[in-house]
Amino acid sequence: MECSDQIKALFIVVNAGYTDTIMDIVRAEGAGGATVINARGEGVNHESFMGITIDSEKEIILTLVDSGTAKRIMSQIKEKAGWKSPLHGVCFVMPVNKAIGINTAIKDYEEGKDTETK
Repeated sequence: MECSDQIKALFIVVNAGYTDTIMDIVRAEGAGGATVINARGEGVNHESFMGITIDSEKEIILTLVDSGTAKRIMSQIKEKAGWKSPLHGVCFVMPVNKAIGINTAIKDYEEGKDTETK
């Protein structure tokens, strides 16, 4: 897959344990799959229990999608899994210049096809 303004990396950060809920949303809006990364939250306020700092466990769901699918997913995340929900969902998009090794339904982008303007 080559350079395109249409391909986006969609990052969704939620409290641990809610990946299945997010994946239901992601698949319903047309994404083929995602990668789940375990993480921990780090912020201004830390909870401490018996002298041990407890950071909130997070999961990052990363998927590559076209821009229209990214917009639909973000809208659903805001509505169903946003900051005010128990999921505490945060979502952002970054452009992808090139990608290889994925089986995608994103149209008009073939491996090795040069779509960049010279």
